[in-house]
Amino acid sequence: MSDPLRFNLFTMNSVEHVSPGTWTIPGDQSHRYTDREYWTDVARTAERAGFDAIFFADVRGIYDVYDDDRDPAIRRAIQTPSNAPQALVPAMAEVTDDIGFAITRSTSYVHPYQLARELSTLDHVTDGRIAFNVVTSYLESAAENLGLGDRMDHDERYDRADEFMDVCYRLWEDSWEDDAVVRDADSGTYTDPEKVHAIDYEGDYFSIPGPHGCEPSPQRTPVIYQAGSSDRGREFAATNAEGVFVSQPTKAATRDYIEDMRERVASHGRDPDSLKFFPGIVVITGETDEVAREKHETYTEHISVEGTLSLLSGFIDMDLSELEPDQVVEHIETDAIRGTINAFTKNDPDREWTVAEVAQFAGLGTTSPVIVGGPETVADELESWRDEIGVDGFNLKEVTRPGSLADFVEYVVPVLRERGLIRESYEGETLRENLFGRRGLPEGHPGGDA
Repeated sequence: MSDPLRFNLFTMNSVEHVSPGTWTIPGDQSHRYTDREYWTDVARTAERAGFDAIFFADVRGIYDVYDDDRDPAIRRAIQTPSNAPQALVPAMAEVTDDIGFAITRSTSYVHPYQLARELSTLDHVTDGRIAFNVVTSYLESAAENLGLGDRMDHDERYDRADEFMDVCYRLWEDSWEDDAVVRDADSGTYTDPEKVHAIDYEGDYFSIPGPHGCEPSPQRTPVIYQAGSSDRGREFAATNAEGVFVSQPTKAATRDYIEDMRERVASHGRDPDSLKFFPGIVVITGETDEVAREKHETYTEHISVEGTLSLLSGFIDMDLSELEPDQVVEHIETDAIRGTINAFTKNDPDREWTVAEVAQFAGLGTTSPVIVGGPETVADELESWRDEIGVDGFNLKEVTRPGSLADFVEYVVPVLRERGLIRESYEGETLRENLFGRRGLPEGHPGGDA
C-alpha cells in the first residue's frame, strides 16, 4: 500500500487569508481570530482528523499596491487586521499531543540569532512539534514600517536568506553537544562549558560569534518548509526545504514543478525523495455532490473582487486596477512573489488569463485548485493527485472558518480512512518523525553538514 496522504490546515491569524469576502458568509467565524478558544478548538479538530500540522501564513505590512491605496485592503480585511502566529502555539499545544505547528517567519525582517532562540523555545515547549516556513517577504510597506527604507530586491533577499539559514543551522546543530547539560548538583555544574561551542560566523550580512543560548530542543532544527516558485526561490527550496508548499493552479503545472524540483534537489546532492510536496487545495464538500455545488455557488457569490485584486496586486507588485477586466495579464518581473505571476502567465502556456478570470479563480484560495463534491468525489480527486502527479499531501485552504475544516473532517476524512489515505494515529514523537519517519535532517541537507 502507498503511503497515506499528509494534510496541513493552511490558515492565518487574521480575518481574511486567501478567500477575500468569505467572512461575510452567514455563520462564518473568521472574526474570532482573536479568540484563544477558537484556535484551541481548531487544533483539537485537526488533530482528531490526523492532520500533520496547523500551517500558519503570515505577512508584514499592508497591501497598498492596488489603486495605490491601502484603503481597499483595510476595508475588505485583506490579511489586515492580523496577529502574530507564533503567539498562538503554546495554547494550541497545551490541548493537543501530536499535531505540529508550522510558523511563517521572514528572513528579511528578523535576526537569525533571535529567531533561532524563539524557535528552539517553541520546539521545547511543544515537545518537538515546530516547523519553520521560510519566507523572504514581498511588501514594500513592510520594509518602510520596519525602518529599512526600500525593500531589498528579489534575489538579494534570497542571498540574505541563504546566510540566515547557515547561521541558524550552526546554532541549532553545532553549538551544543547532546550531552552538554550534565545537571550535576554535587559539583554545582549544570552545563559542561567544554561542550558548548561558539560558531564564529562571518558573512556578508551577519557576524555572529555564538554560542546558541538554548540547549538542544527535541528536533534541534525545526522541520523546514518553503514555497520557492521563482528560479531563485526554487534553488533555495531545493537546498533547504524538507517540505515544499506548492502554489500552482493546475495538475499539469504542479507536475512540471515537482519534476523540476526533484532534479534541483538531486543536483544539490540530496535524495529527491527526501523532499515532500504539499499543493495548496480548496475543498468544498457536503453530504452529496449537489450539496457541495450549492455551497460553492453561495461562496462564489460572496467573493470580493476588490479584495481579491488588492491581495493579488500585493502578491505580484502590479496595480491590477490599471488593467481592464478583459485584458490579458502579461508576464512581468517584479520584486514581489514571482511565483504568483508565473502561475497565470508562464506555467501553463496553453492558457491566457484575463484580469476578470484571475479575480474569479483566485477568489477562493488564490492560485490553488478548487475541488467541489461529496465525500467520495473529493477522495477520488485527492487520490488522483497522489497517483497521477506524485504529491505527498496537501495544504488545505479555508473558505469558511471553521466550516471548511469541519466539513472536511466530518465528510471526507472517514472516506480517506476507509481507503487508508490518512493516518489512524500518530507514529512518532516529533513532527519530523511523523512526517518523514526520521529524527534529524536528511542526508545531504546543509543543516546536517553545518
